Amino acid sequence: MERPPLAPRQLPIPGRAARGLGTEALVRTELPAPGTTLPLVFRAVTPGVDATAWAGANREQVQAAIDRHGGVLLRGFGVGGAEELERFTSAVSGGALPYRERSSPRTQVAGRVYTSTDHPPDQPIFPHNEQSYNLTFPLKILFLCVTPAEEGGATPVADVREVYRLLDPELRRPFEEKGYMYVRNFGTGLGLSWRDAFQTDDPVEVEAYCRENRIDFEWRGPERLRTRQVRPAAALHPRTGEPVWFNHATFFHASTLDPRTRDVLLAALPEDELPNHTFYGDGSPIPPEVTDALRDAYARATVRFGWEAGDLLVLDNMLAAHARDPFRGPRRVLTAMADPCHWDGVAPVASPARA
Repeated sequence: MERPPLAPRQLPIPGRAARGLGTEALVRTELPAPGTTLPLVFRAVTPGVDATAWAGANREQVQAAIDRHGGVLLRGFGVGGAEELERFTSAVSGGALPYRERSSPRTQVAGRVYTSTDHPPDQPIFPHNEQSYNLTFPLKILFLCVTPAEEGGATPVADVREVYRLLDPELRRPFEEKGYMYVRNFGTGLGLSWRDAFQTDDPVEVEAYCRENRIDFEWRGPERLRTRQVRPAAALHPRTGEPVWFNHATFFHASTLDPRTRDVLLAALPEDELPNHTFYGDGSPIPPEVTDALRDAYARATVRFGWEAGDLLVLDNMLAAHARDPFRGPRRVLTAMADPCHWDGVAPVASPARA
């Protein structure tokens, strides 16, 4: 299902107040930059507009904008800290979700609000859709900028409908037919431990979670655990019906690591013993030319905007991937996830018939 081309009549006119989205003098819509449509910006033009009350009163219109653009950025509302982010999340969704089956180091700030990541600031984070490898994943992810970095630190975003369209159908075919396999090795001294990832000290609870979530597991010692899970790589969005490239196949592939780290790891470990790695769903390797093309598609679809203190970014997690640029100086960005979606409730993309 192709998304119709953008036309001026289909968009709120940039610079004008958003009709139906509160009093016209309060909020206007803007495009983030010429030629880009993600995220659509809702700018408060009157001091003191309460973001949570405004979004709650206009929930359907905000959701329509997210469906259309992949995400929205609320700017000028002066959103505060973790408690306000959690209240806002409840106003636009069913409420914030816990962070389960973790792959990134995060600190719980308050309630179900976390730091966006505790990954070292000098390292970039590749575009990804949050927890797409989970059997149940969040359909929304929100980011609140409390303190922008002195230099760098953007949260780039990529429309994964566009990523899907940029990929050659023959490249997509084996992923659409087989899915992809995500392999994790815990207890190597690299990456998260299984205790951190599954948020328990009890191996029995880990095994129960894995069985319930279709994850194959193998204990290789008291602290050594290997897991394998096969997930789809593309799907039809449950709200818009559009095909999306929704997976961690590129993010967790060893070739996406910075060259020095990748070379050290591959010199020391077989591919199936790396802390994180991906394969086609049948366990066969993904060729280098395919991972190169995947990274290129993400790069071509990625856009950036500079954070301002109080900015609140709301992304549809199946329509938009997010990343992080390296930064210098203090930076504090919080995150919350919402609207659980189960893979069983998502329609797969059918590969086109071969000629």
